[in-house]
Amino acid sequence: MASVTYDHVWKKFGDVVAVNDLDLHIEDKEFLVLVGPSGCGKTTALRCLAGLEDITEGTISIGDHVVNDMAPKDRDIAMVFQSYALYPHMSVYDNMAFGLKLRKTPKAEIQKRVQDAAELLGIEHLLDRKPRQLSGGQRQRVAVGRAIVREPQVFLLDEPLSNLDAKLRVETRANISKLHQTLQTTFIYVTHDQVEAMTMASRIVVINKGLLQQVDTPQMLYDTPDNLFVAGFIGSPSMNFFPAKITRSDGKVYVDSDTFQVQIPEDRSDTFAQQEGKSVIFGIRPEDIHNPEYAPPGIIAQPVEAKVDVTELMGNEIFVYLKTGEQSFVARVDPRSRYQINEDIQVVFNMVNMHIFDRETELAIR
Repeated sequence: MASVTYDHVWKKFGDVVAVNDLDLHIEDKEFLVLVGPSGCGKTTALRCLAGLEDITEGTISIGDHVVNDMAPKDRDIAMVFQSYALYPHMSVYDNMAFGLKLRKTPKAEIQKRVQDAAELLGIEHLLDRKPRQLSGGQRQRVAVGRAIVREPQVFLLDEPLSNLDAKLRVETRANISKLHQTLQTTFIYVTHDQVEAMTMASRIVVINKGLLQQVDTPQMLYDTPDNLFVAGFIGSPSMNFFPAKITRSDGKVYVDSDTFQVQIPEDRSDTFAQQEGKSVIFGIRPEDIHNPEYAPPGIIAQPVEAKVDVTELMGNEIFVYLKTGEQSFVARVDPRSRYQINEDIQVVFNMVNMHIFDRETELAIR
């Protein structure tokens, strides 16, 4: 088992900077998720750790060993790819055993490791089949099993669930979380799906355009995003944003947009009074916008007038797409709510969970 350290790592492809001064320490046995939009550099960072890409500057260490010049096979890592990468002419057993055979592992040891991994993943009855005889979920488990038998210090998983259907994706991500708990090994997992990141990670690294945006636990990223990008990327549906200004009246501090004015809670007003007259971005999550009739207790509710654009019944909740002036936003409301398209309604914002960002720097104002 081992920790992993990126020490001011850069990766450039000509003039394109894929990884920009990445400085990150991953603890031993941690489940760390790299998340961000397609093309943000997260897979490149993983491939640099695996030795599949040479880094331009900086150092990468596994445990106490700098691995910059170490061949991939000597880094004691195992990688699970998005494409499964199984040999079609080999049985499941031979696919899982292949890497061990190359390392001239004794036959009895290979058989034990493959059998143990297959039982752990529930695929022991598939060992004689070829990949073409398996479902997508079964192939993915074989790919994971091939990594497990290596008994590596670090597991690298590059968007391993993206080829699975929605139901199987939920099931498989739960299995991977259980696997981490069982193996007690360092897992580094890449995805663009923030739901996967939120449900699986002990810590999440948010990356955009090659730059690390924030590293924290899933709950802290959700509650206290450092900037506009993190706030919009974490959460589904994503946070609503409104251009606004900070104003004061009668000793109270307000967020004033073109179409509504909401009061900032008094226990936070001193902080934002200093921003009076400043152009800001006001953020509120869909789950913090309520039908006043079913608003939960303990919130600081501020009313906003809006027009219903679209409704989506989800069973346990309703997504309501709303407009205030020219600004669109979405609310997640109680399923007992009854709204009609083009109906003028009032919703309430829970200002306890509001977010305000500097419009120029896009950094959170706290």
